[in-house]
Amino acid sequence: MAEPRFLVVRNDEEQYSIWSTDRELPAGWHDAGFTGSREECLAHVDTVWTDMRPRSVRETAS
Repeated sequence: MAEPRFLVVRNDEEQYSIWSTDRELPAGWHDAGFTGSREECLAHVDTVWTDMRPRSVRETAS
């Protein structure tokens, strides 16, 4: 059996998650351009999501 594939997704607040490639993306989430195993996707999210605050909070704090 093939290992499940996942997609890194991001919402408009620049929050990240992973989503199974065989499912339709939920409303408000967009392909962030990385696909791989669950572990690969989580490692990618750890690399790119360096500020956990939603975009609206970051912009207000600036």
